[in-house]
Amino acid sequence: MSSEPGNLCRGCASAALRPILDLGKVPAADHFPSAQSPIDPDEAGHPLRMDYCAACGLAQLAEDDTVTAEPRGVEPRALRDQAADAVAAVAAAGLLTGHTAREFGSPHGGTWLPLLAARGFTETVAPADMVLDCFGIMHEPDQRAAFRRRAAATAPHGALLVQYHSLATIVSACQWNALRHGHFAYYSLTALRGLLHEVGMSATHAWTFDLYGGTMLLRAVHGAAAPHDSVRTVLDSEAPHVDPGALPALQRTVDRHASALRRWLEDRAERGFRVYGYGAASRAVALFSLAGAHRGLIAGVADASPAKQGRRMPGTDIPIVSPRELVTARPDLVLLTLPDLLAEVRAAYPELDGRWVVDGPSGPREGGTGTAIVTRAPT
Repeated sequence: MSSEPGNLCRGCASAALRPILDLGKVPAADHFPSAQSPIDPDEAGHPLRMDYCAACGLAQLAEDDTVTAEPRGVEPRALRDQAADAVAAVAAAGLLTGHTAREFGSPHGGTWLPLLAARGFTETVAPADMVLDCFGIMHEPDQRAAFRRRAAATAPHGALLVQYHSLATIVSACQWNALRHGHFAYYSLTALRGLLHEVGMSATHAWTFDLYGGTMLLRAVHGAAAPHDSVRTVLDSEAPHVDPGALPALQRTVDRHASALRRWLEDRAERGFRVYGYGAASRAVALFSLAGAHRGLIAGVADASPAKQGRRMPGTDIPIVSPRELVTARPDLVLLTLPDLLAEVRAAYPELDGRWVVDGPSGPREGGTGTAIVTRAPT
């Protein structure tokens, strides 16, 4: 399902769509060619645009002409830790009730079912007391149908837990590269409440976590239930960032970020520094393409996923290597494409301490804890 002009909202079927972020044509975020294959000019030929529905407030992928499947990544420790924190928070609120659980998984992997099994829950394919969706529903092209399926999977007195990367965070933190092929929806709590209402459910509680700069966990039940104060708190806090007038700020960030990265890479190359990257993440694909990154600027990108090693970053000649190859290469600087991984990679690869550079919307950031301050000569 696409959302070209004249098509309908993925959530409410309204035609009131307008573009808020357009990256033009970039490589597919989930296609990593063999490192030995030449770059095909058509690789960077896939439109990537975010639309906003004025009727229901859902931000969404306008179209997706990609058909490839992303090699399965390794679940980061930050994501596992946050899952444990989320389950503990629901339990602490006295809301982890029932005996059966069902999960709608994410194609990126990861599961909360063992955490619930440890608390006495049994997995079922029938309507369950606790239905989980951790970053899964955003991968559904037909959002209306996806919410119907999750509502049907929730027992009459059960609860649905939906975890999502907040649109308010994406806007306020200028995380424009959260937009990618295969991610069809970007949620505000306002939009989610409307989607839940259409399937006869209502949001009761909301929790906020630091993952990805601002991740939300929402609890919903069948019928009209009074919202907890936590729901109103989130609605109030997100309002300035999901207002239609605030959304175009994302577009202004794109060129600034890509240009800052290009300048930083060229400066380090001119000074003789060997720069590698860490994290062949989907959000790095469009960034590298728009910044014109190539092997002369980034010698390689390490990734813990064996399925990605031996491939290259789409649209570039930058190879994807194993973390061990990264350590052996003894780079001067390592550009971390996912800031949430910093604590994990510092602990795993102490040999690289002091060489990490964290990428962000304003460009690479040096000088944080464990990161590089470039004052020395390259090795």
